[in-house]
Amino acid sequence: MAVSGLPDWPWAGTVADDLPPQERLLLDAIRAWHAATRAGTPPLPPASMILATEDAAAAAPPLDALLRAAPIAAGCPLCPKVAPQEAALLLACALAQRGARSEALAALLRLLPLPSAYAAMPAAIHLGCAFRRAGLLLRHPIREAMRPRPAARG
Repeated sequence: MAVSGLPDWPWAGTVADDLPPQERLLLDAIRAWHAATRAGTPPLPPASMILATEDAAAAAPPLDALLRAAPIAAGCPLCPKVAPQEAALLLACALAQRGARSEALAALLRLLPLPSAYAAMPAAIHLGCAFRRAGLLLRHPIREAMRPRPAARG
């Protein structure tokens, strides 16, 4: 399965404050989880607190499972830009939430070997479902990338 053609769009290198609210919430929870892990403290409570701000605390256990199955290099909570591995994980989560499981698996394969990517898929699907139940719909990145851009006026 070729995965080199998948876009990181629109998240890699994006200013974190420019992300849509749902993606920013997920990024903040990922970063809080990683910060707690690096500090040697339990990672689930800080991620849960962030998710609870949007009534999505039920997404914390699948997020925990996903980050344990898919260890990525996440930025610190105050990093200004989205790191490439964070972008790939956001892409995989958005695709899994939309039911594009083959594409989500391909996105995870950019981060992980095949057995680990397969092991991470159930957590990504459950995370997407928990976000959806909370009314948080992640953007469909492939459709957004294909959407024609308005012509510049000049």
